Parts: sequence; C-alpha cells; structure tokens
Amino acid sequence: MFNYHDLEEDQVAFVTVASINELAEGERLIFEIDDVPVALFNLGGHYYAIADLCSHDDGPVAEGELEGLEIVCPRHGARFNIETGEALTLPAVVDIPVYPVRVMGDDIQIGIPIEED
Repeated sequence: MFNYHDLEEDQVAFVTVASINELAEGERLIFEIDDVPVALFNLGGHYYAIADLCSHDDGPVAEGELEGLEIVCPRHGARFNIETGEALTLPAVVDIPVYPVRVMGDDIQIGIPIEED
C-alpha cells in the first residue's frame, strides 16, 4: 500500500517534523524519518508529504520542479502527483508513498504506518 492516507488513525503514529513557521508557502523540507527520506510541501497552506524516492530508479525526487501538484523527477523526468503518489508519466510506472499530514497547534505532523509484529 502506498497511499497511507487510507489508513485509520490508530494505524499511524504522527511524528512532528516542523513548525508552521519553518515551512513557508511554496517551500519544501526534505528529511528522514526512521531512515526513510520524506519531502514535505506547503502549497496554498495545504501540506503534502511524499517519500523522497523515485520509483523508476530509487533516486531522490523532491528536488525536482513542482508544477501544481506534480513533482518532476530531476533525473529522468518522471512525474508524480504529490497528493496521491500516482506515477503520471514514464519512465515511472509505480506510484510512490504519500503520508497523511496534520497540523497540531504550530506543529506539522506526518503519519507514519505502525508496523505490526
């Protein structure tokens, strides 16, 4: 499952990754959570989080150009929707993970799937 938005709240652990003052409109932050590269975007006051990993070649994707809700991989031009993770153009054919984002007070939090034993 790539679209973690579909998980119930008890299936994710929310992790604070930034404050709203750290991520201005139109900006992005790239960081790791448990060794997973993640990118967080602020577009029009809406926050989106994706795995910073192109499904075509496993390289980082978040440094690419952002065109609306589409991120363009800087190496081979694959496009992904940052809201759904959907691979939109070749050479990528596999979607990338997206994560739920919430704002609690001034904190921006990302929901990471809880791994069941």
